[in-house]
Amino acid sequence: MIDTEIDPPEWDGPSKSQLKRDSQALQDMGAQLVDMPEGKLQKFDLPENLKEAIYEARRLKSREAKRRHLQYIGKLMRTADTEFITHTLEKMDHQSKTYRQHFAQLENWRDRLIAQGSPVIEEFVQQHPEADRQQLRNLQRQANRERESKKPPAAARKLFAYLREITE
Repeated sequence: MIDTEIDPPEWDGPSKSQLKRDSQALQDMGAQLVDMPEGKLQKFDLPENLKEAIYEARRLKSREAKRRHLQYIGKLMRTADTEFITHTLEKMDHQSKTYRQHFAQLENWRDRLIAQGSPVIEEFVQQHPEADRQQLRNLQRQANRERESKKPPAAARKLFAYLREITE
């Protein structure tokens, strides 16, 4: 007698295709880091071996050597904190939802700082200890003066730029 009852296959983890897609995504993220300007790259807290590999890839001229090196960077990315890297890249991408949320949050801070002054400055400094309290106060006062005298909001723009610098 033939046994017609077939055991359902057990799940062995992600498929080979999924593993390849994940690997390609890490390589693409590494390529973004390689092509990124130096100032933006400094915002990433990368492991030392990954930083060295990125700088090495920037020096390579041969297309094939660069392709192989990007594969190596993808391999190194498997051990790095890719969640932080992804989040930081999204904050830099003007089309991403994370960027728009961050931008709206900065606008909210700026508006609250200008309207409410010292209590909000203290709240901001508690959340971001590296912020310069005096500079925030000066920019807040200038922005209020400009608003009262109906001048263009140059100080408000400077305040926004400063907030952006602190939070990135």
